[in-house]
Amino acid sequence: MRNGRRQTGRERRTRTGAKVLALAGAGLFALTACAYGSTKVDDIGVGPGKGWPLAFRDAHNSGSSPVTGSRKLALNWSRPVGGPIAQPVMVGGDGQLYVTTRTAAYSIVSFQMPTGRKRFSNPMGPSAVNGGSAVDGTGNVYVGDDGAVNSFNNLGQPRWRTPAAGTPVSVQFTGDGNVLSVTQSGQVDVLSRQTGDRKVSTFQLLGEPDYLESASLTRPPDGQGLDDCTVGGPQCPVANVSAVDQKSGRFYATVWKPGDGEAALVALTYSGKEIRVDWTAKMLAEGSATSPALSEDGNTVYVGDNTNRLIAVDASTGKTKWTQDLGFPARGGISIADGLLVPSGDEGHLMALRDQGDKAEIAWERKDLELRGRPVQTAGGTGYTVAPIGDQLKLVTFDTHSGVTVQSNDLPGAEGTTVGTAVGAQGEVVVTTRIGELFVFKPEK
Repeated sequence: MRNGRRQTGRERRTRTGAKVLALAGAGLFALTACAYGSTKVDDIGVGPGKGWPLAFRDAHNSGSSPVTGSRKLALNWSRPVGGPIAQPVMVGGDGQLYVTTRTAAYSIVSFQMPTGRKRFSNPMGPSAVNGGSAVDGTGNVYVGDDGAVNSFNNLGQPRWRTPAAGTPVSVQFTGDGNVLSVTQSGQVDVLSRQTGDRKVSTFQLLGEPDYLESASLTRPPDGQGLDDCTVGGPQCPVANVSAVDQKSGRFYATVWKPGDGEAALVALTYSGKEIRVDWTAKMLAEGSATSPALSEDGNTVYVGDNTNRLIAVDASTGKTKWTQDLGFPARGGISIADGLLVPSGDEGHLMALRDQGDKAEIAWERKDLELRGRPVQTAGGTGYTVAPIGDQLKLVTFDTHSGVTVQSNDLPGAEGTTVGTAVGAQGEVVVTTRIGELFVFKPEK
């Protein structure tokens, strides 16, 4: 009986069929969940792939792209993001752009590569403008702000938020597909990309505080010292993006401990079970000027200090191989491709060096082209940098073998300097200025 009347045979068959379908669906869901939970290999790509998924494109911090760079570019679109920009733009494999800023309404914003149309904008903590970020193979973005690592999907929907002491300024991927986060105060975490859960115990680069000796010790503000990170100053203990050797699990960070006379380059290993320090080399006079970068074979770490030195370090021992006076601090990073090292900065000029094992050799230099940000290299011997020419900033395309200018394009209305140049999967070139503008150039056919 149903509602006081007898059910017909058709009604009974319909209800029975619905139950069977519901049970079948539940079983399928259970099998899917079980299979997912038992999968040991993560099938969501976090490798370098295409686009510009990390601050310096890949885990080595190479600042170079395997995409063959175009030598004939045209401005596709430009637009302000609404606030200042302190970190490079991320470019997903599908071309979606992600950038952090600081406005009254939002701190992370995403745009579509072909048109510049905004896809989403989300509020975050005020320190998100200084936080590191990364994007994986499906467009999930991971970004640091005040006291946490956050993850959003490519539509801007929140996935998870994991607390951290400080602001994560370095966000990378480990070889087993997890998120490696390092805050400016030295907290190191390895987090699951799916849930944000910690995979191993938190590690403190500055050491664990002694609460018995200092019972009233309070946690410093999450944004403390971030202004000093730009120049690697002493108020920002960890100022840069770590370089990661995903095969060995070893990664490299710059650390300036309170009371030390100079900063150090530190090698650590994430083994899947713990994080440990392998060696520490105090060598960065007046602080670190660059993020560390690994050679293509992973045997050498390159890093700059604030006394204008570029230093090559044995990645296995921490011993210095050579130092080279550049005449300016290589502020930001070092682009590495085919053995050619191209330093960044806002005070120097475009130049390239080669590592000769026990010394550096200047391959070429362009003292007529002042740097305004981070040069990058691409396949095919093509590089891009921003330089002031006349009374405005221009994107300069150059031949990496000779340093000769191939083309220059105006950055209409751009002022000051840039925080990064990125290369998209289709050879697009994205320039990000500190005052908060994006310029996207596309290859001309």
